[in-house]
Amino acid sequence: MSREREKSVALTPERVLDLLSNGEIEVEGLIPWSSNATLLVWVRDGELSSPAIYKPQQGERPLWDFPYGTLGMREVATYLLSEALGWQLVPPTVLREGPHGLGSVQFFVHAQEDAHFFTFQDDEYYTGDLQRLAALDVVANNADRKSGHVLLDVEGRLWAIDNALTFHEEPKLRTVIWDFAGLALPDGVLSDLEALAGIATRDSQLVQALEQLLSDQEVTALRRRLLDLIQAGHYPEPGVGRVVPWPLV
Repeated sequence: MSREREKSVALTPERVLDLLSNGEIEVEGLIPWSSNATLLVWVRDGELSSPAIYKPQQGERPLWDFPYGTLGMREVATYLLSEALGWQLVPPTVLREGPHGLGSVQFFVHAQEDAHFFTFQDDEYYTGDLQRLAALDVVANNADRKSGHVLLDVEGRLWAIDNALTFHEEPKLRTVIWDFAGLALPDGVLSDLEALAGIATRDSQLVQALEQLLSDQEVTALRRRLLDLIQAGHYPEPGVGRVVPWPLV
């Protein structure tokens, strides 16, 4: 495939999702230092190719508190939640069959090499994105928001990756983003959460998609966290079940 041909393809979100869902996957290699099998792959179709991150179900390390084989589904559910809120903080992510079986496939972020949450948390340019991400993690009940899971791409856009430990029905929020603890939710964040609550009905397309990825109890707990956060009107503070992940980066 020529580079000129690749550049001519409009890289819309819909086009990216179609590529990730239907393109041919070729494994490049294993990403080192990952807790679970994490593979760098190329996804190709007739007119476009892109690197991606493939996490096969069979490469998951068993955990005592998250059901085996569900981590990729939680990655996809976090993407769907971010999109439903209109925040677009999570790279496009799909669940599909690959060379090593069912798994999540996520669009690859060409990240700035040394940038992570701790390096830009005080940069006012990213305050809005971080406020949204902090709220997303509360609603998704993210149990593993490390600094290294918050990236900047080469154009300076913020992305949240590694969203597998999410949506547990019990409180498990563990995050490094406590900068807004106790502060009122910004008006824009609150209005987006309220809009989501309005569409997150049992027969909505979003809930039906989430029910294919999460248990009924987890979907119910998700809605409860959403409504509780809206009613509180402010970010939670650290406490029982609300700590930091380890390692921090």
